[in-house]
Amino acid sequence: MGRFGQYMGIVVVLLGLVSLVLGGLFVAQSIGKSHWISERARVEKLTFSLTPEQIAKGDLVDSASEMKKAADTIGEHRRAIAPSYQELLGGGRFDPTNPQHITYSQAMNLENYLYMGQLGFGVTQVVLGAGVFMIVVGVALLVIGIVLFTLNKRKSKVLSEATVSS
Repeated sequence: MGRFGQYMGIVVVLLGLVSLVLGGLFVAQSIGKSHWISERARVEKLTFSLTPEQIAKGDLVDSASEMKKAADTIGEHRRAIAPSYQELLGGGRFDPTNPQHITYSQAMNLENYLYMGQLGFGVTQVVLGAGVFMIVVGVALLVIGIVLFTLNKRKSKVLSEATVSS
């Protein structure tokens, strides 16, 4: 293989470095966005669905599981007002002066906000997993590339010494 093997080793090392950098960016973005979602949720100071003990400790709804639990509970309460939006309106139109309509729509907003937060956490976990995988692949490619380069360099040296001694 000779020089071609050495060049292949260099190409594989470069691919490994690219994979490491991209993996690192994925991990950093994932961690950053996850913290951002938690911080944005903490700003709302939502304690709905937490136990009295959690509230006493100062806990807030700021994780995927807490957001899902709160959203599910709000959804149940909203459906107690009316099983569906159509049934709430009863064939009419939304009336912003009707407290029942306002309560129902605000419950929908909060429920959706919480489900979107939960979804955001899920996406950050997927991106984190992809980033870690890229890092593992990058390390493997670096090792393979270094081995390829080193072995082919040694092979070229042995062949050139054999040619010189002949």
